Amino acid sequence: MTLASRLHNHAALLAPALLLPALLLAGCDTAPAPAPLSQAAIAAVTKDAGAPKDQLAQAIDDLFTMEGLGETRAVVVMANGKLAAERYGPGYDANTRFVSWSMAKTVTAVLIGMLIADGKLSLDAPAPVPLWQRPGDPRAAISLRHLLQMRSGLRHTEAGDPPYESSEVRMLFLDGRDDMARWAKEQPLEAEPGKVFEYSSNTTVILADIAARALTDSTNPDARRKAVADYLQERLFGPLEMDSMVLEFDASGTLIGGSLMHATARDWAKFGEMLRVKGRAPGGEQLVPQRWVEAMITPSPASPHYGLQTWLNRPIPGADPVEHPLFPDRAPSSLFSLIGHMGQYVLVSPSQKVTLVRLGHSDSAQRPPMLQQAADVLELYPSR
Repeated sequence: MTLASRLHNHAALLAPALLLPALLLAGCDTAPAPAPLSQAAIAAVTKDAGAPKDQLAQAIDDLFTMEGLGETRAVVVMANGKLAAERYGPGYDANTRFVSWSMAKTVTAVLIGMLIADGKLSLDAPAPVPLWQRPGDPRAAISLRHLLQMRSGLRHTEAGDPPYESSEVRMLFLDGRDDMARWAKEQPLEAEPGKVFEYSSNTTVILADIAARALTDSTNPDARRKAVADYLQERLFGPLEMDSMVLEFDASGTLIGGSLMHATARDWAKFGEMLRVKGRAPGGEQLVPQRWVEAMITPSPASPHYGLQTWLNRPIPGADPVEHPLFPDRAPSSLFSLIGHMGQYVLVSPSQKVTLVRLGHSDSAQRPPMLQQAADVLELYPSR
């Protein structure tokens, strides 16, 4: 055999061995390793995370950094009653007061519940609105429960096109702004009370006016503001140490209970935690009756995803899941939430013993993917 032949045979024998590493590598996942977590991501998670720290840090970091979710300005996670994580976007910190928008509605529901417990209001009696009690007025059939469950039947259109056709815009900024409750109460019926769910900020302002009337006979705006603010401070905000809470009132002294309260992310978390433990303060004091909190998170006959001024993580039969304001496919059905305009959320999951606050600015296209990312955070905590 010639030297050339021997070399050819040797090369043929070596070829499979030389190819083996490449073949092995071809069957491996060659995706690049994830980028290391930033210091901000790591620092956000506390020793009481209650979940794998790196995974929690990454899931929260994604809320702040992923494209297409809008601007996350604050995240607070409470797990098992302890601070698990806290992070803020540029320009915001633990002392920043964030506007509630419609998260305020759930606070107003708690106010009404405490007044019912005090014997000052009745849930199923006709709502105490003198304008509706005139002989022959069909609005006399509206109960407090109807108002709380957004099924009053009043002609309240939350969103309008053009915007000035919106009942909310007219009440807050146009012809109703000086006496918002009066404007809201003057609207006629468009459906039988109790039959149709229609989300409405006007309805919540009527509830806030009813609360003021239950606390004082005065029509003086300053007296009305003081009566409501003092009651909430003494009975709710003070015991919860929600020291940052600032309430807004209209010119008539009515709490703008559907949209304008301001508090830090930590204080919004304290409110969510109070609801999670069914009305108790951290020290065990029962601030809100347990039965009232349970009523708040019981589905309305007209809307399985809504209770008393509170959103529920319950499926809507026949509806496209994408249209749901929460994520019933990703979290327990017992989860409920305060939800505010442009992406304000206090997500409360009793079975997971978790409260997640996300505050920021996300438009209608950004909110669904942002919520899916919030669901990723919650999924790190098993139901118990």
